[in-house]
Amino acid sequence: MDLLAKTCNYERMNLQRILARGFVVFGGVFWVWAALSAGSRTYLNATPLATATMAAVPLAIAVAALLVGWFYERLAAMLLLGGVIVVIVWGLFAGWEIGVWAAMVASLMAEMVVSALLFFLAAQTQRVCELEEAKSE
Repeated sequence: MDLLAKTCNYERMNLQRILARGFVVFGGVFWVWAALSAGSRTYLNATPLATATMAAVPLAIAVAALLVGWFYERLAAMLLLGGVIVVIVWGLFAGWEIGVWAAMVASLMAEMVVSALLFFLAAQTQRVCELEEAKSE
């Protein structure tokens, strides 16, 4: 299967969209769960409201990424790749050890890169379909 073929394939485009959105949803669920778990286990004096507030940040980011990706796939791809760059800069300034880098690459950056590529491929296929339809009219 040639992913970069310049032909209109609605099935491939829809699969790319579903998988890209699935990666965003999976990442959002994972990070909300991680924030809730960290709040309930790490802080002895953490209130339920403080724990929920910690989980609201990854939830808001995931919902925003999903909404942008639903309507503007290229923009979502650019924002996700920009997010990967932000995480890399954050890790460099924070001085992460190799284990933290491995965990962040496996649990955050890889999903962001894969979903960005899938959003980009779906947008490319959409553009090809629009050009083919305009040419046939």
